[in-house]
Amino acid sequence: MTRSITLHTHRASWPIRGSFRISRGSKSAAEVVIAELFEDGVRGRGECVPYARYDESLDSVTEQLEALTPALAAGEIANIQAVQKALPAGAARNALDCAFWDLEAKKSGTAVWKLCELAEPEAVTTAYTLSLDSPDAMGHAAANNAARPLLKLKLAGGEGDLERVRAVRANAPDSRLIVDANEGWSAEDYHALVDELAALQVYMIEQPFPAEQDSVLRNLPRPVRVCADESCHDTASLPDLRGKYDMVNIKLDKTGGLSEALALREKARADGFEIMVGCMLASSLAMAPAMLVGQGAEIVDLDGPLLLSKDCSPGLVFEGSRILPPPHALWG
Repeated sequence: MTRSITLHTHRASWPIRGSFRISRGSKSAAEVVIAELFEDGVRGRGECVPYARYDESLDSVTEQLEALTPALAAGEIANIQAVQKALPAGAARNALDCAFWDLEAKKSGTAVWKLCELAEPEAVTTAYTLSLDSPDAMGHAAANNAARPLLKLKLAGGEGDLERVRAVRANAPDSRLIVDANEGWSAEDYHALVDELAALQVYMIEQPFPAEQDSVLRNLPRPVRVCADESCHDTASLPDLRGKYDMVNIKLDKTGGLSEALALREKARADGFEIMVGCMLASSLAMAPAMLVGQGAEIVDLDGPLLLSKDCSPGLVFEGSRILPPPHALWG
């Protein structure tokens, strides 16, 4: 029997508590696209974040999804495998892939983790991100979050970065620290900072150089593990990362959904990389599928809802920095 699936897309704006700033700019709201699939009265949902860094916009992602409406209705896109072929890796495919998984779970009454033949998910501990600011302001933010076991610092691009890390370390002496340069450093910045960061017991440096300029890492010492973010999108990214990075940051908006994210995790592990599972700024609906990928990861960074002043309902349950498995009413 041919499946006929109805697709609805809409946008949502989740207000950020205060503002969120990285080296490329700041924002006051998380702007997302939500895909909803309907079949036989059952709904499946997925949420994505279009990212200008990857030449995506709310309009372009919405157009990508809506162009598939006739194929979904005609049964030409009727399963997860067809979704992978219909769209390239990116935000649009993430929303559709996750919506398909949710639809299959809701229709079958079987949780996504079972459909994927995974172990039942457990609670994970997420990093908590300190937005880029002055050293004093970031130190103050660290003091307010010193009980959190893992803090992630957004850095500027060299100047003032060491002072920022020192201020955070002084105010959160027991927290594990990771830093994210968002492609903002030069080789000179790296040389000036890396030994000092090691002395401050920084666990990891995320994407220090622009993705197209990261070959320099092959010839640099790595006393602190280095993680690929913008340089790692899907399994096809991995061969070029060998010898440059110690860890990969898996984000569903880069992989194009849960399906490829799970494949990337498996292949990266086999290639000797440690695993980080990250997110764009979005609601609990976007974090829920990533919880499955985050099982057993060295670093989980799914704090998006903690940074919002309003989340979707129902949302994920946070106990401090600990995230409980997603309720089925939310996703999966």
